[in-house]
Amino acid sequence: MKIILIMGLPGSGKTTLAKELVPLLDAKWLNADKIRTEYNDWDFSAEGRVRQANRMRNLAKKLRDEGNYVVADFVCPTKEARKLFGADFTIWMDTIEKGRFDDTNQMFVKPENFNIKVDTFDAKNWVQKIHKEIIK
Repeated sequence: MKIILIMGLPGSGKTTLAKELVPLLDAKWLNADKIRTEYNDWDFSAEGRVRQANRMRNLAKKLRDEGNYVVADFVCPTKEARKLFGADFTIWMDTIEKGRFDDTNQMFVKPENFNIKVDTFDAKNWVQKIHKEIIK
């Protein structure tokens, strides 16, 4: 079982892709906005983002250790956040130049390491290719 990270700027299609991928993998789904709602934590400072990456990691590992594929969709804007999260498979949604939040755009660092880079916003065409790569 693997932890799959779908990361990218807000509005890049992370959640749309996750909605298509989760049923194919029969995966558990961690959406960052839903997790922030559950924890009532809307702190988007550098410290808040580290806290969220750790929280997402802990939840994802628990679900994986219970024998599930886990799909987590969240911005994960920095190299540090991605390292903290520790995905087994990373999908970078590189479909937009800028998201809707200037602070996120400024802190977002394009990833150097990823398994798949999605460069067109067309989840249905990407999902089969991604599914095949994940289950290899």
